[in-house]
Amino acid sequence: MITADGTYAARLALDGECWYPERWTVDGPEPYAVPLPSHQPEEPGTEVLPLTDGRVLIHRVVDGRHAFSLLYPTGPGTGELPLGAVECPDEGTRLRLLPPSRAGTHAYALAVGRGSTAVWLVAGGAFGPEHLAEVPGRCSGGVWLDDTGRLLALDRFQDGRTKTVVVDLERGGEVSPLLQIAEHSNDRLLLADADSGLLLIRSDAPSPGHDRLGWGVLGSTLPVRFPECLRATDCALTPFAIQPGQVLTPETCAVALRIDGPDGTWLGVWRPAERQVHHLPAPEGWLAGTGLWTREGVLQLPYATGVVACGVARVGAPTGAGEGGPGREHRKPGQGPEGRLPVRPVPLQQSPLNGRLPYPVNGPLPSPVNGRLPSPARPAPKNKSAAHTPAMTGS
Repeated sequence: MITADGTYAARLALDGECWYPERWTVDGPEPYAVPLPSHQPEEPGTEVLPLTDGRVLIHRVVDGRHAFSLLYPTGPGTGELPLGAVECPDEGTRLRLLPPSRAGTHAYALAVGRGSTAVWLVAGGAFGPEHLAEVPGRCSGGVWLDDTGRLLALDRFQDGRTKTVVVDLERGGEVSPLLQIAEHSNDRLLLADADSGLLLIRSDAPSPGHDRLGWGVLGSTLPVRFPECLRATDCALTPFAIQPGQVLTPETCAVALRIDGPDGTWLGVWRPAERQVHHLPAPEGWLAGTGLWTREGVLQLPYATGVVACGVARVGAPTGAGEGGPGREHRKPGQGPEGRLPVRPVPLQQSPLNGRLPYPVNGPLPSPVNGRLPSPARPAPKNKSAAHTPAMTGS
């Protein structure tokens, strides 16, 4: 797990048969690890999450209670600040940490019960864990849509379908629909970039019963698109990082993919503007599925080997011609059949964020009208060239 600003990472490391937390400093020229062992070994399922102040949140299950503490190095030892615990009366409740938000000193957890899901603030509050919201239905996923830790997207299973909803944590957990691609489809949000509004989506809308990877943009009137180059038959493609900083051109954002196939696990890089996936070998010892883009388009991949205990491989984002043009790459087996006609795009419906998140984060969101929030007021352009917005490309 890596902080949203790319300063620290944390993992549960193994020494012989003993598990212990480890913090990585990854924003310098020489990454290094600091072990944070407690007075006793950790359980294999213990969760850790780095904060931007250098401390590491740890989530332990003790006698049925979910206990949280902050760990930090103190010379030769490990300091520990207990934060409190969360009790789940329903034995079937599963509690897990949510990915780091850009509000890097706060940490959140999701408790999934039989008929509802609770969102907890477990680090950064004034008096220990704080219950923030109760969402009807069983939720999974967890993607932050803004920079402040206010708008959380969750994939909610309800009435036999999975749809992504937005939970406003500053308005008492108010829930609004985000993805309603088709009436009977299962739609999940995998990644979102707050700068560009780019969304990575998994849905069975174009092929009922079979999930496809697609992309859209918050606030755009264009439909969700399901590129053929992201359609794999013998491989599993999982996006794990989006290049930030491409504010006006979401189609140019580089997206990192973990690809698992019969030949092992490797790396993929794709942009919505291109109709191909660039296949790259993963570094030896890569902590598969983890990584972070810089604004300049450099992908940082943490790895550990028997020789290098803490390393970060840096990979520049490749560029190439569109599918069928010069520079086309050799495809890995299972990347998808050739010559198949593209599926008709399916609209992104009922988005409550119809202005690509430029609402003031310190004030209330406007009331939705017909399932949509009104677009925020924007200054009038000075001339025609200033009013022009580049069109998205890709299919």
